[in-house]
Amino acid sequence: MHESFRPLIGASNPHLQTLLPRLVRRRVLLQPHWQRLALPDGDFVDLAWSEDPQLAREKPRVVLFHGLEGSFYSPYAHGQLNACRNKGWLGVVMHFRGCSGVPNRKPRLYHSGETEDARFFLQWLSNNFGEVPTAAVGFSLGGNMLAYYLAQQGDSSLLQAAVVISAPLMLEPCAIRMEQGFSRVYQHYLLDQLKQNATRKLLHYPGTLPLNLAQLSKLRRIREFDEVITSRIYGFTNAIDYYRRCSALPLLPKVTLPLLIIHAKDDPFMTDKVIPDLAHLPPNIEYQLTEYGGHLGFVSGNFRKPQMWLEQRIPTWLTPFLELGK
Repeated sequence: MHESFRPLIGASNPHLQTLLPRLVRRRVLLQPHWQRLALPDGDFVDLAWSEDPQLAREKPRVVLFHGLEGSFYSPYAHGQLNACRNKGWLGVVMHFRGCSGVPNRKPRLYHSGETEDARFFLQWLSNNFGEVPTAAVGFSLGGNMLAYYLAQQGDSSLLQAAVVISAPLMLEPCAIRMEQGFSRVYQHYLLDQLKQNATRKLLHYPGTLPLNLAQLSKLRRIREFDEVITSRIYGFTNAIDYYRRCSALPLLPKVTLPLLIIHAKDDPFMTDKVIPDLAHLPPNIEYQLTEYGGHLGFVSGNFRKPQMWLEQRIPTWLTPFLELGK
């Protein structure tokens, strides 16, 4: 039952599915244990744990990587964190730089292929809390980043398994899709969030981005943001160069650990170019393409009792890898 997805009765529309989690989950399901982790370059990332990690050292761990401008407060993030807690696992959301509401100090942000902070965090986690079964879940941008990390690490990954949800595994086609039709509404919202984040950073730390507030205010597309900010910070030639070099889909054959990838055919952020050629996927990768679900939606049940399918599907799939000794 947990493997198949059936949309909420009367709400199979992709935009309804995409927006429903914010309506269903108006309140956070748990109060996290917050921790600030210092990074080697003098910056930081904020961690939202399902409980005090010092008191849960022996529990299996699940690391969550959120989507573009997401955070613990995103319904999919605190919902999945709570699902981990209910399974008896220790969960943690690693916020990308600047995404916890506090601007980061250095002239860096984050992007779909920036794995350095995740790599440092996972190593820190192992060094400070011991080696117990550990998995990771990446949502949207965080999913592409996670798949990219897994391909880079190969057999050296510090994870036992991973799940990638609604990930833009081919960045350029997805950027084009966001500029078309109703998807422009999502682009406007996400770009506004990016600009708010960048504004906070420039006000607190002037000169840490390659443009000023007046120039920032003129940006009208995510592609423009990546052109003048992301590509310049990280040394890409332009946005297209960034998109092509950081798309995880071509690298999937290099992933060696068990990986579940879930996409919805009707995802308004994606095109069919994110769908891998199943004939060329290694046997350790399981791919699930649902008819419905929207972007990070996957709301099932009925309006009286809606259910968040991912909070059943992900823990069920991860259980054999996290509870091997039971």
